[in-house]
Amino acid sequence: MYVGEEAPEGEGWTQDEDVLDTWFSSALWPFSTMGWPDENSADFKRYFPTSTLVTGYDIIFFWVSRMIFQSLEFTGKSPFHNVLIHGLIRDEEGRKMSKSLGNGIDPMDVIEKYGADALRWFLSNGSAPGQDVRFSYDKMDAAWNFINKIWNVSRYILMNAEDVSADAVSSALTKVANKTAGNVTDRWILTRLNDTARRVTEQMDKFEFGVAGHILYNFIWDEFANWYLELTKEVMFGEDEAEKDITRAVLLHVLDQVLRLLHPIMPFFTEEIFEKLPNTSGSIVVAEYPKVRPEFNDDKASEGVAMLIELITAVRNIRAEVNTPLSKAVPMLIKSEHADFFNAVSPYISRFTNPSELTIAKDLAVPEQAMSAVITGAELYLPLAGLINIEEEIARLEKELAKWQKELDLVNKKLGNERFVANAKAEVVQKEKDKLADYQEKFDTVKARIAELKEN
Repeated sequence: MYVGEEAPEGEGWTQDEDVLDTWFSSALWPFSTMGWPDENSADFKRYFPTSTLVTGYDIIFFWVSRMIFQSLEFTGKSPFHNVLIHGLIRDEEGRKMSKSLGNGIDPMDVIEKYGADALRWFLSNGSAPGQDVRFSYDKMDAAWNFINKIWNVSRYILMNAEDVSADAVSSALTKVANKTAGNVTDRWILTRLNDTARRVTEQMDKFEFGVAGHILYNFIWDEFANWYLELTKEVMFGEDEAEKDITRAVLLHVLDQVLRLLHPIMPFFTEEIFEKLPNTSGSIVVAEYPKVRPEFNDDKASEGVAMLIELITAVRNIRAEVNTPLSKAVPMLIKSEHADFFNAVSPYISRFTNPSELTIAKDLAVPEQAMSAVITGAELYLPLAGLINIEEEIARLEKELAKWQKELDLVNKKLGNERFVANAKAEVVQKEKDKLADYQEKFDTVKARIAELKEN
């Protein structure tokens, strides 16, 4: 460069002969950083070609295609086997983040509030590959709540199984697989864990991280935390120590496998919990990834517990429908070809549905006045006499019907006002129409329920 007085235009400047433009030099990156042109260098032999490139769709032609044809030209090889194209992170309104709009979000601020794992979970579950993701603090709250749920599950398990050895877990799992110990819920959760590991691995291999995340979420939150942990309390609060040992081992094993499945997406808190498990050593980073274990598959147990869960859910729904709290014991009748199974799991039915009298048979007299539900493999009946006071319930429902009638009158009056419909914003009018549909549905439901009770 010219030094001293200002150089005449076009004079005193020398173009550097060893500079490439940004995209051209970036195209050389896969091999030029690995010791090329020395193709015998350790880095080149180890890392070129690589397995997968992860990139946004906005630079496919600027960079990705250039890397491919430059690598083919100079090395005769494609630089990578797979290209995973992810979307862009946009704001809650779907706009691209930019300085001019002032809508940028600093990920470090999000990590400070929620943690890196929650942010990673949100990003991996936000959309399918190639689709943009709208940032949402509500979804960040949901991610944080999910992590908190797993922490609480872990505390419960560690509180009950802090001294269980790896040998004890292995022995217990063998007994469960051989059906020489354990119960149907233990075999059910191990079957569901097998299915989850298989499906998650399939989706991970296809780079469908969002689908894998949803599968994990449903298993951990619904099946493991909401059902199996609750079902184990029938054993853990009981007197059979041998059965407790089996349940502790199964709890620890499922938690261990869940942490390993979650680790690629949420590495930090899974590492911390993994190190607290009594039967593990070393880092989860180098722990073996879960594999499907055919000896744990038990379709009969899986189908049976699915019926049990459906039965408990049906009883809860009926109680909610007639405002009868779980604390009030009510008679219950179950008619089923699987009566032997339901009798075997009757302690679970009693714990979670609180029957004053439980009748289970392949054939029984159906009560004339009863709330009923048909579930997989069974018919459920809750006699009204023990469930509610019919006259009081009709009176309560008639008051509720009057309330919905009043709401309908108000909305119909507003929508019948031509000036309102003509002058109000379209979204305001639509909101009132949505209210009308909602109130009408509730009115019709209550009216039908009154008619049903009067018939009985």
